[in-house]
Amino acid sequence: MKFSLDTKIIKPEKNYVKNAVILLHGYGGDGNDIAAVTLNWRRFLPETIFLCPNGHETCSINPSGFQWFDLDKDDPCYIIEESIKAEKKLKFFISEIKSEYKLNNSKICIAGFSQGCMMAINLGLTAEENFNCVVGFSGKIIDRDNISKRIKSKTKMLLIHGDQDVVVPPNHLLEAKDFLIRHKINIETKVIENCGHNIPIEASSISLNYIKKNLYI
Repeated sequence: MKFSLDTKIIKPEKNYVKNAVILLHGYGGDGNDIAAVTLNWRRFLPETIFLCPNGHETCSINPSGFQWFDLDKDDPCYIIEESIKAEKKLKFFISEIKSEYKLNNSKICIAGFSQGCMMAINLGLTAEENFNCVVGFSGKIIDRDNISKRIKSKTKMLLIHGDQDVVVPPNHLLEAKDFLIRHKINIETKVIENCGHNIPIEASSISLNYIKKNLYI
């Protein structure tokens, strides 16, 4: 099947799909970038299919990469509107995955880096039913007032951030944690020392254990 978003797909060796991990890249990246974390994960998640879609738009500052929403305009209302457009496209993409592999939300983990993390959080809170879990690296909640009005589900989450991140400062992790706790969402967080805006081995290992624990309950 050809999905609505151009997608790098990493199938399990035995081609039996029990669950799925959807990985969302950051601003200016692509599915190949974020797929790098699966090199370690796939060995420990043998019945999992990994799907790494490209954003639906070419990145405004990096034509060789993609974006989930434009960051060129410093306008909060514009960013909310564009992120909701991306949210709708991702929800349709997820519906295609559920149909193709006969999965329900409880068998799907959504992970994302930076802008992809922002989208993953939104999806985890606005879906009609909980996903298995959300794992986010170096992200934030796009707009707390907006998302608080649209919460429909309470997917459990793990958020990881580097303490030296200057692209998305780590205080956003604390703000997200406070917001999610206030909305009674199961949230775990980890700050990685001496880490900038990237996914180090420590973060990859912590998230793998979290995903494995939740997908194989």
